[in-house]
Amino acid sequence: MTGIAIVGQGYMGRTHAEAWSRLGHGDDIRYITAPGDREWSDVAARAAFTTHLDEVLFDPAVDRLSVCTPTPSHASIAIRALRAGKHVLLEKPIALSLDDAHEIESAAAAGDRVLMIAQVVRFFAGYEALAGVRDSGRIGEVRAVRASRVLATPTWAPWWPDEEQSGGVPVDFSIHDFDQANFFLGTPVAVRATRTAHEAPLETTIEYEAGGIAQVHSFPYLPQGSPFSCSLELIGSRGQAAYRMISGAPTDGAGSGVSELTISTVDGVERIPIADNDPYAREIEYFSACIASRTPPVRSTTASAIAALEVSLATRASLERGGQRVELS
Repeated sequence: MTGIAIVGQGYMGRTHAEAWSRLGHGDDIRYITAPGDREWSDVAARAAFTTHLDEVLFDPAVDRLSVCTPTPSHASIAIRALRAGKHVLLEKPIALSLDDAHEIESAAAAGDRVLMIAQVVRFFAGYEALAGVRDSGRIGEVRAVRASRVLATPTWAPWWPDEEQSGGVPVDFSIHDFDQANFFLGTPVAVRATRTAHEAPLETTIEYEAGGIAQVHSFPYLPQGSPFSCSLELIGSRGQAAYRMISGAPTDGAGSGVSELTISTVDGVERIPIADNDPYAREIEYFSACIASRTPPVRSTTASAIAALEVSLATRASLERGGQRVELS
């Protein structure tokens, strides 16, 4: 381990800094960089604060960045960092456009550095358990996915309500479930999305090349103080498996509420409690292992992040066209 820089000091910047610290690397955080004044000092207290990204990129003592800035800046920061020879853990979504996403992908391919998109749901224990059930063959071939994600209106980022900056609900929020649907069903070919008002629940249906179908329910507009909940159900040719979590906030982990996996087959119903596994720390631990072994992050690839973004953008397009079916390229 050499040096770490946290780019961005909002909610996710702090989350990454705390995760690095839980892994014993708090003193390795050399910089916090963001415009304006420093907002928190209780995490990574020894880190220098700078408003100039070049100060970080030109420092040979820094070899890896956690990029946790608003999405419009992802492409410029990630590309500059990769070209400067840094490894990059880039918060989702990878970008706001497919062109920017492909530019980031090209910058990573041009250098001998690790780029990993922080699709943290891939490291949640319940979602990992579902993948294990699928791989075991207990429920047969997965033919359908149903997902739900419900949250109190985000207040941690003043830029979040501006869809020009966040991409709106499909790009910044639903993308977790789009990524999971792609993971279990393969190549998406078409999307249809519906909602009755701007802050109403969003329902997205995704069709897949192999014949599967996914239904994704997204609603980040509950009153403040409401618990966060998410679920994912796999419907297979020989049974079903479903995971549900309810917690105080997405970063609280499963230990603060309900976290349970249910498997239903002809042999009966099995209910399995799922313990918290500190997904943000495990995500960072995996990123670091990829750097150490100089191997690509196969658990969270750039290609999968781009595929999830493509579904997100198609969802926006379907909403703009009154719920029309949108085919993917």
